[in-house]
Amino acid sequence: MAASLVIRGGMVHDGSGGPARVADVLVEGDRIVAIGPEAGAHEAPVLDATGLVVAPGFVNVLSHAYFTLEEDGRGLSDLYQGVTTQIFGEGVSIGPFTPAIRAELEASFGPGTPPLVWERLSEFLAHLERKGVVQNVASFVGAHNLRMIGAGSEDRPMSATELSLVRGVLDEEMADGALGLGSALIYPPGCFAPTDELVALGEVVARHDGMYISHLRSEGDHFLEAVAELIEIGRRAGVRAEIYHLKAAGRDNWRKMAQVIEHVEAARAAGQPVTADVYPYLAGQTQLAASIPPHFHEGGHEALTARLADPAERARIRAAVRSPSERWENIYLASGGADGVMLLPDPKGLAARYRGRSLLEAAKERGTDPVETLLQLVEQEPGLHAMYFMMDEDVLRTALRRPWVSVGSDAETFAAEPPYTDAPTHPRAYGTFARILGRYVREQGVLPLAEAIRRMTSLPATNLGLRDRGLLKAGAYADIVAFDPTTIGDLATYESPHQYARGVRHVVVNGQPALADGQPTGRLAGRALKRERS
Repeated sequence: MAASLVIRGGMVHDGSGGPARVADVLVEGDRIVAIGPEAGAHEAPVLDATGLVVAPGFVNVLSHAYFTLEEDGRGLSDLYQGVTTQIFGEGVSIGPFTPAIRAELEASFGPGTPPLVWERLSEFLAHLERKGVVQNVASFVGAHNLRMIGAGSEDRPMSATELSLVRGVLDEEMADGALGLGSALIYPPGCFAPTDELVALGEVVARHDGMYISHLRSEGDHFLEAVAELIEIGRRAGVRAEIYHLKAAGRDNWRKMAQVIEHVEAARAAGQPVTADVYPYLAGQTQLAASIPPHFHEGGHEALTARLADPAERARIRAAVRSPSERWENIYLASGGADGVMLLPDPKGLAARYRGRSLLEAAKERGTDPVETLLQLVEQEPGLHAMYFMMDEDVLRTALRRPWVSVGSDAETFAAEPPYTDAPTHPRAYGTFARILGRYVREQGVLPLAEAIRRMTSLPATNLGLRDRGLLKAGAYADIVAFDPTTIGDLATYESPHQYARGVRHVVVNGQPALADGQPTGRLAGRALKRERS
């Protein structure tokens, strides 16, 4: 049997969650052709895995690396963790576009972001493959895009004509291999979509055996209702459903996780396919402007700016940010107020001096009320991001223990070198997968190693319809990671996030070594993947 690569002498975890065995993995071309004690007896390049765990490459279920990979295809922050597949599409996807949505999105982009020259999602993914990326890429269709195509940024349901148009666009994208529909229901305009509209879109996804995946309408005060909505959408549309970054936001809501798990497991016991994913951190990250209620964003950023310039409207916005609401997710209050919000401004922007500081500290320095400071910062830098400390360690562990929960970083990819280290980011960009294996497997024993590997490999690959990915077996694609289970871990912190994880020795993508002996090889063998029917 001819061979192009042998991974020799490792403890092989095949991704199924079963027992490991010492074996060689024989690769020919882009596929695994044999696994066993004698598989390495071939004249071929060898990656020595003695003392290492050999596993399927990790699947990042929630990635925002579409533009960072377009700029720098090396994807180093995830490569050093063993990630071999990136999944995009939480709310926004890079296609389908119309001129209006293209202009709306480009207006919010920072300098250096490429122009949106692609019409369809499949075109963008194919572009990444041609340009060269280290990881495989696939995507959901963003519900934000579909809302913009149908109703723009207006706070109303789509008309029957608009919904018919949007269903047709979604059907075409699904036929081109999209994974399903991804929504983000705390942000405008996605939050303006009623449940019936999402069911109608979910029916299209179901015809293609895809998935509906959602950043819930609430992870806080209305967490239970939001999970019930996702389960309802899945049931009525007959579509598989997943909860993005399962978490309970805000101290008063931490207790709700147990009830949410009961509801999901009741649906699963009734035969409904419902799953979730997590990132292993206690802070989330999004724009500071997300602290302003969605209805003030209706009409887009220019409309919000005009409202902030009107003294009466500004007063209403300030009052709304300070008040619990039945209508929207108040992440400012869920963080415990200004002291729980860490600012991540552009290092070249007007607010650069506040990087890594709390909103409360910024307010004290400026001598202004914290909420007024928030509004001023949004005016100065509309795209300013912040980290919101809303979660609890015990609640995170409770979610992580469930066998239907996989893992996603909810982050971009970076290189820990200039100019990329200027970018403000969350440590999850560099540490998510290594943190699972180090902190939650080796140090705390929350999960057995074999089960943690299954959650990051075969579970998401099966859920997403990525055929022949996520398992080490003869005939599967050779997406492989070898790591040291005694040292793997995250080094990135909230204060100093641009630090690579440690412990990964080799990474193979589609049969090509991308990381060998801990060093990137420069090979960019990632492919644009399509959902395939089960």
